[in-house]
Amino acid sequence: MLRAVVSTTDAIAATSIGRKLGLPQRVMHLLEGESLVKDASGLLPLEFGLAILMHGQTPTIGFAAWRLLYLVAGGIGMGLAVVWRIDKLERHVYDGPVEIGISLIVPYGLYLGAEAVHASGVLAVVAAGLYLSRKSTQFFSPQVRIQVMAVWGTLTFLLNGFVFVLMGLQLPYIQQELNGMSVRTALLDGALFSVTLIALRMLWMFPGAYLSRLIRRHIQKQKQSLPSPKQIFVVGWTGMRGVVALAAAVLLPATFADGSPFPQRGTIIFLTSSLIFVTLVLQGLSLPWLIRWLGISETGNNYEEEEARSIILNAALQRLETIRKDDEEEFGTVYDNIARQYRARLSHLTGRADDGAGDEFAHFRQVFDQLRTAERQTAVHLREEGGINDELLHWMANELNLVDARVSLEKRANVR
Repeated sequence: MLRAVVSTTDAIAATSIGRKLGLPQRVMHLLEGESLVKDASGLLPLEFGLAILMHGQTPTIGFAAWRLLYLVAGGIGMGLAVVWRIDKLERHVYDGPVEIGISLIVPYGLYLGAEAVHASGVLAVVAAGLYLSRKSTQFFSPQVRIQVMAVWGTLTFLLNGFVFVLMGLQLPYIQQELNGMSVRTALLDGALFSVTLIALRMLWMFPGAYLSRLIRRHIQKQKQSLPSPKQIFVVGWTGMRGVVALAAAVLLPATFADGSPFPQRGTIIFLTSSLIFVTLVLQGLSLPWLIRWLGISETGNNYEEEEARSIILNAALQRLETIRKDDEEEFGTVYDNIARQYRARLSHLTGRADDGAGDEFAHFRQVFDQLRTAERQTAVHLREEGGINDELLHWMANELNLVDARVSLEKRANVR
């Protein structure tokens, strides 16, 4: 049980620090992928082991293999089947609150539904999330996407805090279940357990990376180069545990069906809590220093983003020329102005401003920022004088916020 509980990693802290310090995208993808896979693969053995313990049976190899297959296939199958219908439904829904409500209800309902048929609720939600995340750009409007990100960001923050509050509420009961162990001994065991797991992860990272490379080259026929030793070391150091491991430990049943206590439940929760604290504090606080000391952060522009934005702007210019051929000549000035703005954005993005277009666009954006500020201040002034009501002010401010969000995303390509 303990091994399954502590196997899940939490990449939120690591990726948030990594983005600010410019970790290579390959390292970021490894951290995010590991967290996603381990959330499912770590909780699945826990779910499997609990099912065995709660029924008090020692399964045969055949039964264990069949049960594991059912958990995996049933969870993934149910998740994909449900979200396939949700995808069809979403294409006919255009109301923001309704779409956000669906995005909140579906994962929790899907988890409970999969658990009701004794499949893996975790894998059902993961499969559904992967499917919908690739489809959401086709049916979510820009306004809804902004709202969904805000809602889920707040909800994630609250749920993470709620789980740690639950851990604090559990501490008095955990202390009672430690069989009279002194505080010093318990803390020493927690520290030793945490350091041992950190050391085991670091020892496995390098042979694991070479093994992964062999599999990808000789079985998957992929010519992917091996990450540098510094990058492998950072990936190993970012094996922090978080809310998923804590939730798995807290949700262990207190008693069996016959009323007998679950063995070592308090010890499992205490060791998991110790591991979370040590990894978040020791590894989390030292990660920025480690990244700078190893010198693996990518400085300068994000060339992948820059190239993508250049392709998008060039495609827009090509479409503009196509539209212009089918329109009246009297609107030529309109097309010239639009093309000039797009070429200025492209020159400013790539840094090739030989004709001054890039500098002109930078100045245009500064003036545009000041104009939006004037619009926002005037709208507030109108509300204070009674010229408009609060609801109209909200909608006008929201329009300006959307423009601010777009401009902010464009600026990001030039400051990285």
